[in-house]
Amino acid sequence: MNRRSVGVVGLLAAASLVLAACGGSGAGTASVGGDTSLSSVKDAGQIVFATEGTYKPFSFHAGGAGELTGYDVDVATAVAKKLGVKATFEETQFDSIFAGLEAKRFDAVANQVTINPTRQEKYDLSIPYTVSQGVIVTKDSNTDIKSFADLKGKTTAQSLTSNWYTLATDSGATVENVEGWAQSVSLLKDGRVDAIVNDKLTFLDYQVNNPNSGLKIAATTKDSSDSAFAFRKGSTALTEAVNTALKDLAADGTLSTLSEKYFGQDVSK
Repeated sequence: MNRRSVGVVGLLAAASLVLAACGGSGAGTASVGGDTSLSSVKDAGQIVFATEGTYKPFSFHAGGAGELTGYDVDVATAVAKKLGVKATFEETQFDSIFAGLEAKRFDAVANQVTINPTRQEKYDLSIPYTVSQGVIVTKDSNTDIKSFADLKGKTTAQSLTSNWYTLATDSGATVENVEGWAQSVSLLKDGRVDAIVNDKLTFLDYQVNNPNSGLKIAATTKDSSDSAFAFRKGSTALTEAVNTALKDLAADGTLSTLSEKYFGQDVSK
C-alpha cells in the first residue's frame, strides 16, 4: 500500500519560494505564475490534510474514540511545523478523498497515497515518506520457504481482491480466501496455511503489538511501494515546500523516530 520531475516547473517553484520568503508581514505571500498554493496556506496559518481516521497505524483514533493519531498524522504535523503553520485534519472516506481534494475542501491528502504514474499525472505528489515491500510471512519454525519461488505448491492466506493474491498465485501458491490480515494470521498459526503474502508495513505493525507472535518475514520483494502526500495539480510551490520539510525531517531524524514508534524500524526510506 515513483519519482519527481525537474526543469522549468522546478525553477518556477524555486522563484515562488524565494518571493514568499521576501514578503513583508501583512503583505501576504508572493506567488509566481498564478500558483497561490503556498501563499494560501501561509495566509491561513494552517494546512488542511484529508485523512481517513480509520486506517491504523497511519491515521486512527486511539482507543477507538480518542485523539486522532498515527504515523501519517504525526508526519503531517511535523511537516506543518516546518512550514510555520498549524496542521488541521479533515476525516474523509478514501473513496471520496481525491474528489474532495479537487473540490478544494483541503490542501493535501495524508493517507498513504501510493505513488504511481496515474496519480503522478493527475496530482502533484511529494517525495516519499514511507517505503515498503511485499513480504512472505511464515512461522518462525518454517525452513522450507525462503523465496517467492518456494511458494510453489504451498498454501497462502489472501483476500481474493488484493494485489497480494496475484503475487501469491503467480508464485505458484494455492490461495485460501480470507477477509483480512487477522484471519490470515489465525490460519497460519493454526497450521492451515503455510504462509501469508502481504505488505511489510502490515506485518511490522502487527509485530510491534505482538512481539512474541512466533512469526517472521521469510522473503521480501525487490520492488518497493512508495507513499507520498498528494496535492492538486499545479500546487508546485506548496509541494516543493513540503518536499523541503520532508528532507529536513529526514536529516534531523524525525522521520526515523516516528517510524520506530509505529513500526519498530525505519520505513521512511
